[in-house]
Amino acid sequence: MIKFLDLQKINAQYADELKQAAAEVIDSGWFLTGGKLATFEKQLAEFTGAAHAIGVANGLDALRLILKAYIDMGIMSAGDEVIVPANTYIASILAITDNGLVPVLVELNLESYNLDLNLIEQHITPKTKAIMVVHLYGQVCWSDDLLVLAQKHQLKIIEDNAQAIGASFNGIKTGNLGDASGFSFYPGKNLGALGDAGAVTTNDAELAERVRALGNYGSKKKYVNEYLGLNSRLDEIQAAFLSVKIKHIETENQIRKNIAARYLNEITHPEVVLPVPVNTDFAPQDNPEHVWHLFVVRHPKRDALQTYLAECGIQTLIHYPIPPNKQGAYAEMNHLDFELTNLMHDTVLSLPISPVMTDDEITQVITAINQFSQ
Repeated sequence: MIKFLDLQKINAQYADELKQAAAEVIDSGWFLTGGKLATFEKQLAEFTGAAHAIGVANGLDALRLILKAYIDMGIMSAGDEVIVPANTYIASILAITDNGLVPVLVELNLESYNLDLNLIEQHITPKTKAIMVVHLYGQVCWSDDLLVLAQKHQLKIIEDNAQAIGASFNGIKTGNLGDASGFSFYPGKNLGALGDAGAVTTNDAELAERVRALGNYGSKKKYVNEYLGLNSRLDEIQAAFLSVKIKHIETENQIRKNIAARYLNEITHPEVVLPVPVNTDFAPQDNPEHVWHLFVVRHPKRDALQTYLAECGIQTLIHYPIPPNKQGAYAEMNHLDFELTNLMHDTVLSLPISPVMTDDEITQVITAINQFSQ
């Protein structure tokens, strides 16, 4: 069986370093807000180019805390609107509604699967305060025109960078393109912890200070609580693991790029729709670098293709079968209809892509897809 993502094999590469990191934390007797966290935050800030990095409990909390901080700073208030892609994972939208803000869902670009940047302006109202771009599947969602639009309407740009650590646009890494960015280090991400973990990056010192305090019960000093905060901290042992693995992220991302290149060049089945690796919203001179957290194809008979690949010993997943506006949690949005988003959710299939796939495994996936008939 070709696993979709072999986490045991991925982490086995660094087993000795990870065990040593765990031992250091255990021996130190210090498990929260210590030196391991400070080290990883410094590594992440340097990697992204952002001035500040704040470790938090998970990717959802990263986005929640960014928005909560903007509300506490008086930049947003309950009832304000945040533009967000209709086809994102539900966490992007949960972060908005959890803060009493209103998600304004916008259709995708069917080639890149990302937010259609050309549709944003028509959804801006006097209540709009931010645009949340999601670098979905590891493909960069950005353009210079987006920045101009945000400045024109005085909007914050928040990056949901849960799937795209290491991606870049014209040499600037995601996580350092917008006003603030939320990261997830869920075990299956390109940079995965051995449990839940997340972070916020920003160049705004006031926002960084507020996010850090809000994630620590609203406290900058123990037992002194200035804000109505949360408990969302990246613990020492996960920070230590991430410090080990961030040293290898560029190498692993390059392997993903190499696999994606083979898929793009060698999958030739006439009914399999491949992703377009450059967002059509980008100007020709722009140079986005994608990191292929997922390699997602489309097929009109997706379920039959998935069954066939399973019979061939190839594990695939569907990201995601139900769009957020059709979920029971958002019954008030169930009436909304996004034609392209619906099409995508009905036809997408994620192929195996990981830094431990062998050339033979990649060839097997390609051959099996090209031989599919239904």
